[in-house]
Amino acid sequence: MTIHLPQGPYEPRTTPLDLAPAGAPLASRTVFSAAHVVADPYADISPDDPAAVDWDATLAFRRHLWSHGLGVAEAMDTAQRGMGLDWTGAAELIRRSAAEAKAVGGRIACGVGTDQLPAGSATLAEVKAAYEEQLTLVEESGAQAILMASRALAAAANGPEDYLETYAHLLRQASEPVVLHWLGPMFDPALEGYWGSSDLDAATETFLKVIAEHPDKVDGVKISLLDAEREIDVRRRLPCGVRCYTGDDFNYPKLIAGDDRGFSHALLGIFDPLGPLAAHAVRVLDTGDVKGFRELLDPTVELSRHLFRAPTRFYKTGVVLLAWLAGHQDHFTMVGGLQSARSLPHLAKAYELADRLGLFPDPELAESRMRALLTVGGGVR
Repeated sequence: MTIHLPQGPYEPRTTPLDLAPAGAPLASRTVFSAAHVVADPYADISPDDPAAVDWDATLAFRRHLWSHGLGVAEAMDTAQRGMGLDWTGAAELIRRSAAEAKAVGGRIACGVGTDQLPAGSATLAEVKAAYEEQLTLVEESGAQAILMASRALAAAANGPEDYLETYAHLLRQASEPVVLHWLGPMFDPALEGYWGSSDLDAATETFLKVIAEHPDKVDGVKISLLDAEREIDVRRRLPCGVRCYTGDDFNYPKLIAGDDRGFSHALLGIFDPLGPLAAHAVRVLDTGDVKGFRELLDPTVELSRHLFRAPTRFYKTGVVLLAWLAGHQDHFTMVGGLQSARSLPHLAKAYELADRLGLFPDPELAESRMRALLTVGGGVR
């Protein structure tokens, strides 16, 4: 039956993509999905109140990702960290998800930041103390730490030396190797000039210097700049044993497939809606079939580029829409009311692209929910 979308009539699929059941653990690449949180739509809260999270649905989605062999990158920007989820909520999310990972044998890494600091200026000493508090919580939970880029550090640092000193201090505190996360300003405008310069070449040199001075404390780096050539350049300059986890939601098939000089592992927000397909594609890659891997993942790039189009930081809205349409949650409500951050035509296009890929386990359910959203959001045409 035809559904009339803002972009025109569309004939939905009747069957989902036929994927082999989850099999052996992923072998050739380490793959994390940055996972979203599920809001509690019946919580009686105001816009100024802390986020209300549906913990059962949130943890169920993580079990879904683990069941396909993916790792979970927790309390990252996909979980609306700093965009609806404060540190108190993130800390609870880390504790609960880490305990769930231990119970089911899932891999988990969690974001360490400074978002417990009050708005306004902070000293470098306060930034370090905030990082240390969060690092302690993550390590005590049993999860791997991801040192996230800090808005407070971006505001407090006077140049590259402040970054070098701050990260050196933190890496000395870490009990296990961490992942360093370079999040570009397209994801968070407050991070403009991170690593002490708006010149990306200069910033890259500072970033690489941090790693070179502490290679035993860096498991890997996640680069989220949507710049494939820069990521490849950084990847080729990393010390032996330090991994590159692509955070490029525009070019991930090429970067994960790699070339004769190396490849990227993955830590991606787009692998939230693509989880089963992404895991299947990596298992194909595990057999050495690069062509088959690209044939599976290349068609997903159009959807990813749509979800992550500018202003990129609002990609979470499309991610949660697809989780609702896929039946992973019962509503399209987000913490902080972020479901309103994208237009109805944008959401309808996301539905169409995802349906064409066969991402919805129950296409009829996805269609009925999309019809309901169109009726509520735009009226009947």
